[in-house]
Formats: sequence, structure tokens, C-alpha cells
Amino acid sequence: MRIKNIIMSVALLAGCLTASAQQAATAPSEAFNPHWYVQAQGGAQYTLGEVCFGDLISGTAQIAGGYNFTPVWGVRLAVNAWQSKGGTHLDYLGLGDKTWKYNYVAPTVDVVCDLSNWILGYKAKRVCNFGVLAGIGANIGFGNGEACDVRNQIIAASNNVLDEAHLMSLYWCGTKARVVGKFGAFVDFNLSRRVSLGVEVNCNPTTDSYNSKKAGNGDWYFNALAGVKVRLGKVTREGQPVATPAPVVVEKVVEKIVEKPVEKIVYKEAPAAKREPLRRDIFFNIRGSQVSKTEMPKVEDVVAYLNKYPEAKVSVTGYADKGTGNPKINVGYAQKRAQMVADLLVDKYGISRSRITVDSKGDTVQPYEQNDLNRVSICVAE
Repeated sequence: MRIKNIIMSVALLAGCLTASAQQAATAPSEAFNPHWYVQAQGGAQYTLGEVCFGDLISGTAQIAGGYNFTPVWGVRLAVNAWQSKGGTHLDYLGLGDKTWKYNYVAPTVDVVCDLSNWILGYKAKRVCNFGVLAGIGANIGFGNGEACDVRNQIIAASNNVLDEAHLMSLYWCGTKARVVGKFGAFVDFNLSRRVSLGVEVNCNPTTDSYNSKKAGNGDWYFNALAGVKVRLGKVTREGQPVATPAPVVVEKVVEKIVEKPVEKIVYKEAPAAKREPLRRDIFFNIRGSQVSKTEMPKVEDVVAYLNKYPEAKVSVTGYADKGTGNPKINVGYAQKRAQMVADLLVDKYGISRSRITVDSKGDTVQPYEQNDLNRVSICVAE
């Protein structure tokens, strides 16, 4: 019997060691890491005009280099170049439709916003990312000789009796620089964490003289581009480890009957249980300060604890994630999150405000390694 008991003890010890080893195993999550990227694109451009749509289509190309500061926000320097077209109806002079082409180089500084990461949260292995961009820069035009030729034809056909608006009074020769804006949207399909194929459409407003014609409003050209993006450096970093649940070890109980003398049982009063502090972490949506329905049970846990222990108090501390917004904005978010929980305890559940302490850490303290978990109010009741 003694040997059997020893064997059972060894088996039980081995099972406990196996469970501990499995519980310690972790799978590290991945968090965003700021990084540079380069991009090359080609496509077609439509310059707004009065002749047929197809007559104003030309080729365009763009190269860019950028830096993603956060999963949502980045900036890039883009150089768009190649060719634009202009056109006009000259049926009243018997010349039909006339078109001309000219070249340009347009460097812009663009702010890029990844809406997929903003709305859905960052995910390292997302297949498709989409967003918007806006920028400003310069359009440097040159090679506008064909517009000058069309103007000369108009002058000759009209015997120089037309007004300046019909004579292309805004034509230009040589090299001309203008301010240009940019507004657009993009979709990237990720082949890997470093390489993606994408499409981009953007519109570019500039001054009225761009197409050499006087229209009384600014001129526009539109680009449709497709290309490749290559991310440089370390794109992700190791985030908060995620524990692998340990299997439940079921101890086999062997009933053993042992004869022994009957002893007198003396009952002792159990000592009063020590009150343990309660902690509840109430998480919020990005840029949010309202307690969601799924988080309300945590608030109710705090209420139940305070009602059970009338002398207990609770401290509520608000936080914001450093990966979104900036320190000035995040201070406000953290304060609102803490105050919202405190107001719920007072207004909805009748907890005395004298039992509640409210604090805010902004994004100066990050209680969690994983960025999204830092949008939180931590409640500690004791």
C-alpha cells in the first residue's frame, strides 16, 4: 500500500508541473512600429475642359516617400509629373475642336489618414487598408508651345477681332509655377507586411491660367494611379504577451478506508474573512468617453462592492492610448473617461461622491503594453 501511495504522489506532482509549464507559455501580440516607406505609381490624368472627355486624357506618374507616425496618421512627399491637356471648341471659326498638351512637375507634401486603422483598430495582418489624403505644393508647367500655336490660329481665323477671353488671353510660354492642392483616397492590398499593391485617386485644383484659357474659376486635373508601396525598417514590434490557457488537471481520487478510533469533534468559530480590494478595468472605444453596454457589468460590480462594504471607497483613474491623438487631446479623453464612471456611480446608483476619488493620467502612463487597452478607466475599491 505504501508503494502505491508513493507512485500516486509522483504522478500528481508531474501533472501539476506540466500544467504550470503550459500556463507560462505565451504568444506575443504585435503592435504598430513607426516606419518609413517608398511608393511608385503610374496611371492616367484627366484635365478638366470643354472638349470630349477622351481628348483630355494623358499619362501621369508619381513617386513618393513617407513616414507613418501612428497606425492612423502619416506624412509623405510626393512628386507627380508628366503631361496635361487643354482644349477648346472653335466651330464658330470653322476650326473644329483644338487640343494641346504640355508638361508639368508637381511636388506636394501630403497628410495621410488610414481610416481602416482608425475605425477598426490596428491589425498587423490586415489584407486591405483604405484611407484619405490631403496636401499642398507647387505645379511647375513647361512645354506649352502647342497652346501658343492654337492661339495664333484663332487670331488669324478671327482677324484679331475677338475679345481676350476667346483669344486664350491666359496662355503662357516658358516655365510657369503655381500653387496646387491635392485631395484624394487610396486602397492598399497587402501582399506582406512590407509590400502592398494599391490604387489612388486624387483631384488637384490650381489657378485659372493652367490650361491657358480664361474661365473665371480655378482649373482642375484628376489622377487615377496604381502602383507598389514598400515599407522600410521595423514595421511591427512585440506587444503584450497573451497567455495560453492551461489545461485543467483532474486529480483522480482513490477512496481508502482506514479504521481509526472515533474522536470527539470540537467546532470552532471561523475567523472573519479579510476583505479583499476589488479592481475593474473599464475599456472605451477610440476617442470615446461613454461606457458601453458590454462594460456596464463592471460598473455594477463596483456598486455591489460599495453597497456590501459601506465603509469602502473607490478610486477611478482615467487613461488614454499614446498611439492615437496627441498629449494635449489625450488629457481631455482620460479625464472624461474617469469622470463618466464617477458620475454613473453617483447619479445612477446613488453612491456618495465623498466615497469616490477621480484622477487622470492622460497618455503619460500606459498600464498595458497593447495600445488599444490603454483607453481605460481603472477602478480600485477597498
